[in-house]
Amino acid sequence: MGHIGKQTIVFKNPPVITCAYSSAGPKETEGPLGAYFDNKLEDELLGEDTWEKAESKLIKQTVQGLLNKANKKPEDIQYLFAGDLQNQVVASTFGLKDFNIPFFGLYGACSTMGESMSLASIMVAGGMADLVMAGTSSHYCAAEKQFRFPVEYGGQRALTQQWTVTASGFVLISRCGVGPKIEAITPGKIVDLGIKDAFNMGAAMAPAAVDTILAHLEDTKQKPSDFDAIITGDLGNCGADIAVDIANKLGVDLSSVFNDCGKLIFDDKNQDTHCGGSGCGCSGSVFAGYLYSQLSRRNLKKILLVPTGALMSPGSTQQGNTIPGIAHAVSIVMD
Repeated sequence: MGHIGKQTIVFKNPPVITCAYSSAGPKETEGPLGAYFDNKLEDELLGEDTWEKAESKLIKQTVQGLLNKANKKPEDIQYLFAGDLQNQVVASTFGLKDFNIPFFGLYGACSTMGESMSLASIMVAGGMADLVMAGTSSHYCAAEKQFRFPVEYGGQRALTQQWTVTASGFVLISRCGVGPKIEAITPGKIVDLGIKDAFNMGAAMAPAAVDTILAHLEDTKQKPSDFDAIITGDLGNCGADIAVDIANKLGVDLSSVFNDCGKLIFDDKNQDTHCGGSGCGCSGSVFAGYLYSQLSRRNLKKILLVPTGALMSPGSTQQGNTIPGIAHAVSIVMD
């Protein structure tokens, strides 16, 4: 394991993603990637009486599903990295507490899947653990209630607004085994270009996504065509277009390999999500479902996954603060 360039870590013995499990809500499973989700929910409340409790149950189901799929018990997992969009990551806290696994609670906003996978990889590659779980979740109704307006309010949605996905994705990262390998990570920096519009997350996060992608390419001496796909997490349609445009202006053409989980998860024409998907569970579920499947089948052999996050809180936006962005890149290969 070694540090190269400005901010990239390359693993001498790359950790292996030996198993992945995804859960998704009714709207998400009706989209183009519906067939790839392991757990297809019929009810966004999951039988609970609040959206927040529903998200905790969503996490619990996803982690238990991953354990069952990998034929593991909670005591086999040495550490667990996870986070969500609720205050003090309480969705993860209540969803994970009964597993009795040592827990690192994370908040990277919608970049949390990249953050959790990066930190889990460092722990495994550094010889501090053999088996670590990483993941995240989000819930449309819980997120709208916290960051904008409760859905019961019935407010008008802006055309630049994205649909926070109701979904969760978790992966098992191991020292050895069969599966895609994490060969390198590039932790992102906080990038703030002054965006204040809480209804345009893509614009706030796009500059951070480009900053991290270009840092990874520069540090590793690679070009976009060295990857089958460079996939951001949560920029949606507007943010993805902005990211490609920013990169072009900086002299890098990403267009031939660039995509975004928020663009992939919904059908623009038939599902009326305006600018696509977002939320921690967007990149989490799309990777643990669709992308992991494509890597395992070798339809994709090398990708750069770049979950993106808007570092905001209800208080910060209400006080007129800007919305800084961050993005973490995870380079994944399938031998």
